[in-house]
Order: sequence, then structure tokens, then C-alpha cells
Amino acid sequence: MLTDTIKRFVGQLFGQRSQGLRRIGKDKHGIDRRFVSRHAIKVCEVLQHEGYQAYIVGGAVRDLIVGLEPKDFDVATNATPEQIRPLFRRARIIGKRFQLVHVVFGQEIIETSTFRAPASESQSTDGHGRILRDNEFGTHAQDAARRDFTINALYYDPTTEEVIDYHNGVDDLKHRVVRMIGDPRTRYREDPVRMLRAVRFAVKLKGKIEPATKEPLASMAELIENVPASRLFDEMLKLLTCGQAMECLTQLRQDGLHQGILPLLDVVLEQPGGEAFIELALDRTDHRVRSGKTVSPSFLFAALLWHQVDVRWKKRVAAGEPSIQALMEAADSVLDEQTEKLAIQKRFSADMREIWFMQPRFEKRLPKAIWRMFEQPRFRAAVDFLQLRAAAHQFDSVLAQWWMDLANADDSTRAAMLEDLSKLPRESSATGPRARSRRRRSPRAGTGASTPRTPTSDAS
Repeated sequence: MLTDTIKRFVGQLFGQRSQGLRRIGKDKHGIDRRFVSRHAIKVCEVLQHEGYQAYIVGGAVRDLIVGLEPKDFDVATNATPEQIRPLFRRARIIGKRFQLVHVVFGQEIIETSTFRAPASESQSTDGHGRILRDNEFGTHAQDAARRDFTINALYYDPTTEEVIDYHNGVDDLKHRVVRMIGDPRTRYREDPVRMLRAVRFAVKLKGKIEPATKEPLASMAELIENVPASRLFDEMLKLLTCGQAMECLTQLRQDGLHQGILPLLDVVLEQPGGEAFIELALDRTDHRVRSGKTVSPSFLFAALLWHQVDVRWKKRVAAGEPSIQALMEAADSVLDEQTEKLAIQKRFSADMREIWFMQPRFEKRLPKAIWRMFEQPRFRAAVDFLQLRAAAHQFDSVLAQWWMDLANADDSTRAAMLEDLSKLPRESSATGPRARSRRRRSPRAGTGASTPRTPTSDAS
């Protein structure tokens, strides 16, 4: 009787339907070991050989069970960072708030963390309850209890091919339910980013957020303002490259979480043409993700912020400012507003500027200038961006296709295309608003002749 009482108390304390530890065999979880990173398996095998517990954990296990391809693989172990590092040739301890080890295998990094203990009063938090340091190590069961959602508290042992499930996460996965472990309000205060993750997981799984987990979202949305800009950028990038970006943004708005994440996003979506351009950009991004292609953060954010840059650029030009200077000022003002909230890294913002600043250069097809454009490292990205603008009816689609054909051509074909271009009348090679027919000056213009000589068709 006492044991049952304790179990009920623990269940109420953590807000879960836990039935204790469950070991689920391959025939039931369905993970095919061939799709598991061999480097993650290697990390587990080395740690287990040294007498430690070690499992592949979190999102990779979740994705493997539902048949998605994981983007990366993490390992959880009872070994401390200082015990992990000497076991691998290329490993380094990183992090202050959350200390862990990066084990490096060529281009792949296996993030390896030590089992954490649940939050305690001794942990350092800010005035809103967000945990500032999380380096209290614990047991396997405690590590499962401190993870955010039941579907992320799953551990895969590549040696036995079992999934270890403390919180019925496999059942929630089967029903496509995103459920918080513990009291949702407390867990959101500990880390407000969990609110964004809840939405992303629900959309990605084509499921729903469990009512108790969803209920606090709108009232606690303002806590996101306390999240460091770098973390918010990382989370937004994950959200926008999950393959269902537009659905995520729609759901964020429905749940009251969109305000302040991208400060200009709401303004853009409320302006004529803004929402259409963003939908087009995100739709193309989603297609790339779903087809297994890479997505450049620079290109993605350049597309998301372009409408505001374009509006401000046109206003400055209309006010008499030179076009290139107006574009530079417009880009700087938009990026300055964004970086107050969203830490877009300098390398990304530099690439964004290159993509934007090259757009006016597509308005004139001048062979010598085009050869110089080939030397620009973001030329191809800028051409791809031009296709997006053409699809949004911001640029002539025929000319945009000419630029794409040029970008895709080999050197000899490019040379031939530019040779053909050079044979056209000068006014035919210019495509921008400044392109206009020009009158040929008379050789006598400088001698005071009032009427220019019109050349005849048979003049030699």
C-alpha cells in the first residue's frame, strides 16, 4: 500500500502517466540499426567497454521510430565530461550553462552529455526561473525525468537494440502527442525555448500538443524575451528548416508565440505582398529540406527579411537617394532591428548583404560587368534569389531565366552567351528601370551644331 502511494505521489509530482522503466525490443520499436550513425554507435561501444552506461538519446531516437532521418545523433552517459574526453582522440568539453563533450569524427560531431539531475533549489536561475547553469549530474532515471517531452526521453542501446522508455514516450509517439514531463509552467520557466520546441515537434510529427502542455503557451509567451539571442536564433533556424516552416509559423501565431521572435515578421505579413513572398520562400525551403538538399541560413533569412528591405529601399529612392546607397541603408536598418532580438551571425549577415546588393546589378546585362559578377562568392545564391523575386512578380521571369541559364552554363557556353549579348544594341542589354533608348550624339555636337546627324541605314 505504501509503495502504491509513493508511486501515485511521484506520478502527480512529475505530471506523468509513468509505469516505470520499460525496455522495448526491436520488434516493437522498429528502429533499423543500419540507419544509426556508426560514429554514435562507436561512442556508445567505447563508453560501455569502459564500464559506463551509454545510449543514443533524444531526437534521433524519436525520428528513427517514426521513420524520419535524424539530422544529428546525441549520446547520454553516466560518465562525466572529464571521464569522457580522454577516451577519444578528438574530443573537447564545451558549454557553461550545460557542460558536455563534442566527440569529433571528420565532419560529424557526436554530442555526448552526462546524465543530469532534475532542477533543484540550489541551481542558478534568473528572476523568471530560467536555469542559468545545469551541471548537476544524476542517474539515468533522473536524466529521463529532466528532459522536456516524453517523446524526447527515449534511449536507444545500439548493443542490445532496445529502447529504454521511462515516461511512455513510445506510446505518445504512436499517437503523435507532444506531452511535457513535469509541470508545464515550471518547465517553461526553466527554459522558455521549450514552448517553441513544442510547436515544432507537433507540426513535424503531424500531431498535437497535449492540452495541459498547450494551455500555458499564450500566457507565458513573453518569457521568450529572456532567452539569449544566440539560442533563439538556433531554435528559429531549426523551426524554419524542419520541412514544415510555414505550418510552424501559422501554429506559432495561433498559439500566441510569434510576437517578438522575428520582430519584423508580423509587420511583413500584414503588408500587401509580404505574406505571399514569405510563403513562397518558405515553400521552396520546405521542398529543399524534404528532398534532402541543404538550406543556407543566409539565403533563408535574406528571403524572410527582403520585403522590408525592398520597401525601405524604394522609399529612399523615391526620396531622391542614390539607388545603391539607398539599398545599403535599407539593409543596415533592417538588420540592426533584427540583431537586437535575433543574433544573426556576422558571416550570415555579410552573405545576406551580398545577395541583396547584387540584385540591382541584374537589371543591366553588360558583358564586362557580368564577368566581374562571376567572381562574387554569392553570385549563384543571388541568382537563386532572383528566381524567387521573379516568381513573386518582382522581376521579369524571362530575364531571370536567362540569368539562371548563365549561372548553370559551363565556361564555353557562358562565353558564347555573353558574346551574343555583346552583339545586341546597348539598350537591349539593359533591363532595369533606367534602361531607355539613347540618341547617338553627332560628331559635330561639340562644335555648336543644334541638330544631331541621323545616320542612314547604308552608312559605312
